[in-house]
Amino acid sequence: MSGLTGVIAGLALAAQQAPPPPDPAAWWSPKVQRPSSEVEPLYGRRLGKAERPIPIDHGVEPLLYRLWGLQPLQSQVLRKGELILEVWARPAGDVRQAVTRLTLRDDGRAFVQARAGLGCCAPEIARRVDINAELDRASAETLRSVAADPVWSQPRSVIVDYGGGAVSALCVDGVSWDVTLLIPGQARQLRRACDDAEVGSIARILTTALGPTIGRDPRFDAIFPRGADFSRQAGAYAALIQSGGRLIPGQTSPPPAATLPPPPSPAAPEAAPRP
Repeated sequence: MSGLTGVIAGLALAAQQAPPPPDPAAWWSPKVQRPSSEVEPLYGRRLGKAERPIPIDHGVEPLLYRLWGLQPLQSQVLRKGELILEVWARPAGDVRQAVTRLTLRDDGRAFVQARAGLGCCAPEIARRVDINAELDRASAETLRSVAADPVWSQPRSVIVDYGGGAVSALCVDGVSWDVTLLIPGQARQLRRACDDAEVGSIARILTTALGPTIGRDPRFDAIFPRGADFSRQAGAYAALIQSGGRLIPGQTSPPPAATLPPPPSPAAPEAAPRP
């Protein structure tokens, strides 16, 4: 009996010495650890009083970005000399999707954030694959030249006219693409169906985006059997132009906006890099 009494006394003492339950309010005010630049290249930026968000109408809502583990493109704040190139790939007849975002900062550093996953059948993005990495200097310089590419003067959406009339593309095989370029104060969007000539018109941009991304995770690579090789599509576009064909604006395509400014200049050598 004395043993049982001792056990009960010990439990009572332990209960008295147990730490108090955590304050529920602390759940909503945790310390936020600063993410690395690979995860969030533009972390902590806010619009100034005289600044306004850049209008972006590419069909991706801010909350959808959160599901993919990305900051919404609509909330990204760019400084002079910076840009973001974002590419969404949607294979026809498949629930797999992929998004690749390249960010060039004013200190000369560039980063890739890429995601792949299943875009249906679950409340979240199922089987999500995340890639967050810094790009090498050569890839950063290639990215810097993207803003000067004449592709941004093309209509947002197009129809292929092979010379005998225009025919809207119907994607039953292949990949359709949504491409967005963001620079300070401006955004450009291009949408291309899976027709080879359509895709070939933006082949350089797709290679720039996927080139430094492919090879970092085989699960991501599996969505792109040809990797960053768009030579077939580029050839189809060249053949279209040589044969007298053309790309004409789609029915819902707005007129091209004003010409983009020159590409950003390299950062000054004395610019202090940020973590």
